[in-house]
Amino acid sequence: MTAKTSRTSAKRAANVSIRGDLLDAARESKLNLSATLERALIEELRRVQGQRWREQNREAMLTHNEFVEKHGVFSDGLRSF
Repeated sequence: MTAKTSRTSAKRAANVSIRGDLLDAARESKLNLSATLERALIEELRRVQGQRWREQNREAMLTHNEFVEKHGVFSDGLRSF
């Protein structure tokens, strides 16, 4: 999900329930609840999607790491550090 996507997508109404004390504090602080929720959802979706990707690709990453441990990488002889 990119910032461009979030700006161009049509907004829709949604009912949410949150703790009263949080709502009161947010309103007192003049927070934009919609924008705050959108940012939190984007962050959480990225986290969940990244975790899912890592789980789906775990075997490939392990295989790659084993190969590199056994054979090294192509630039081993070229690095100056």
